[in-house]
Amino acid sequence: MKSPSIYRRRIFERGRRGRTGTPVPLGWCALVPRPLGYALAKWPPSLPGEFHMHFQALLCQRVVYLLALILFPLSVGSMGVAAHAADPLPATERDGIRFVDARNVGIEGQGWPAADFATPFDRLPAKAEKTVRPDVWNLSHHSAGLSVRFVADTPAIHARWSLTSPQLAMKHMPATGVSGLDLYARDGQGNWRWVACAAPNAEGQEQAGVVVDGLQPGRREWLLYLPLYNGVSNLEIGVPVSATIGRAAAPLPGREKPIVFYGTSITHGACASRPGMCHTAILQRRYGRPVVNLGFSGNGRMEPEMAELLAEIDAAAFCIDCCPNLDGTATAARTGPLVEILRKSHPQTPIILVEDRRYADGWLVPGKRAHNDANHAALRKAFDDLQAAGVPGLHYLGGDDLLGDDGEGTVDSSHPTDLGFVDHAKAFTKVLDPLVR
Repeated sequence: MKSPSIYRRRIFERGRRGRTGTPVPLGWCALVPRPLGYALAKWPPSLPGEFHMHFQALLCQRVVYLLALILFPLSVGSMGVAAHAADPLPATERDGIRFVDARNVGIEGQGWPAADFATPFDRLPAKAEKTVRPDVWNLSHHSAGLSVRFVADTPAIHARWSLTSPQLAMKHMPATGVSGLDLYARDGQGNWRWVACAAPNAEGQEQAGVVVDGLQPGRREWLLYLPLYNGVSNLEIGVPVSATIGRAAAPLPGREKPIVFYGTSITHGACASRPGMCHTAILQRRYGRPVVNLGFSGNGRMEPEMAELLAEIDAAAFCIDCCPNLDGTATAARTGPLVEILRKSHPQTPIILVEDRRYADGWLVPGKRAHNDANHAALRKAFDDLQAAGVPGLHYLGGDDLLGDDGEGTVDSSHPTDLGFVDHAKAFTKVLDPLVR
């Protein structure tokens, strides 16, 4: 929207001579509905000549500015930059930095209300401890897929976060992905752009530091991803005391429902170099809607207790990507029951069944190639049987393209690198674009 002090034009004409009234700022003209302009052009009828014309212009100016005051904050919010709340966020100050608790800003990526969780950064509700296997429950404390969106006008962003495990990295995944934070910002066109990654210290669970500094001035929306393979018990975001920080706008209407991913270590995020490079995060930014990551390393097994939990989420789509943790026999036995549980609660919500990715070295290792072939055949038959039974809203994503076609997308023939996750995201868009975009 152009500045009202730069561009001006005369917007009311009377008669064929094109007489004009008082100039009105061009930037606000679009806020006046055409029927309102017509009505004002004929009111009040009792004023003669030039008095009538100037009264029109003055009255319309006042209406325009009133509408601008009402609508401008709404238009800003629709672009993803929310107005600051009337009450400032609670904060603590230290060494000239004001820290706000991420819980007060808002945690995104959880499929249940905040009150349902045993600890603030969990992925499964507290009640799940009684139903899921201990391995699943323990992995649900990892903050994979969780993020915080906020608005700030600041020259620097700081963070303090407490990890639940001292294991900061794995042999095939760096500490930045396992235990780090990952920061994005919206550019002038509304696109998410990477800005910085906060690596954990060499040792210890208490982490703190400058995520980024030297930023150019301007109020913008930020997106901070939490660690993939570690848990978080506390997270604070800091800005200089002279800067501003607040909550971001809610998702646009029609984009409130999340895409729910249920899967294995790959969905969990192994082995992205940083949290924002997992395919679920890439797709979150692409579609501008929440994503719930329910990947459990080695434990994505299409179990009925997990299906019942998934069914509690009011999702835009369910992506079931468990085949890497199953053989063909288990895939054949478990796919149908899981879909039936979801369909009982969600008769029309799209369900995407995802084939196992191909092992990158399967072309040379017959056992791995045979495993993929059996898994693919089992899932395809389950899908065909469900369709033949009249189950609606089913979609299928083949596994051959999940890691691209160059053989370079994994760290160990199984788990994607950043390149492999980009390939994953591209493959998912072929199915998801017409469903959720």
